[in-house]
Amino acid sequence: MAQQETDEQINDGFVVDTEDCEERERTHRERGGARPITVVGNPVLHRECQDVTEFDDKLAALIDDMFASQRAAEGVGLAANQIGVDLKVFVYDCPDDEGVRHVGVVCNPVLQELPPERRVLDDSNEGCLSVPTAYASLARPDYAEVHGQDAEGKPIKVRGTGYFARCLQHETDHLYGRLYIDRLSKRDRKDALRQMAEGTPRYETVPND
Repeated sequence: MAQQETDEQINDGFVVDTEDCEERERTHRERGGARPITVVGNPVLHRECQDVTEFDDKLAALIDDMFASQRAAEGVGLAANQIGVDLKVFVYDCPDDEGVRHVGVVCNPVLQELPPERRVLDDSNEGCLSVPTAYASLARPDYAEVHGQDAEGKPIKVRGTGYFARCLQHETDHLYGRLYIDRLSKRDRKDALRQMAEGTPRYETVPND
């Protein structure tokens, strides 16, 4: 699992995450087990997660479970705190706007600040497994670059455009305690929470006390 990801080709310092996607995702998923999803209001979602410092079998097993959980919930990205784990790691299985599939994992991600000339905003609908059944329009840059580490602790860089860029930003936000609804106006946030209250999740969630 981890070896497959660290052996991927590198292009200009960026991981090539578009090759053998089906096999890599399936291998993770079949080794792991799906866990229920935490939802807005759970404390683990509203604080910065701990850095990953041990790149061991326990982390590898967590990543397997995250891929299994992501597939069970029909998501395109999943942060560790969305299954109740206080660690800075996220997985993704997400297409870009050209329909190219990207599959990978990032530990300790840091979103790179774009210079003003590269900031082109894409105002599109966004949803979240931790805010089930709710969607809202949110403007984000249409390009994202994340630096972090792979499952073995080696430095990696991941970049994406369009929908995949939104995914990278969304999942990195999670690990710093921010949900997408926290970026909305008060009115739009209230509307998203109303949608969630009125909807029924299609996957298992962790009830808030």
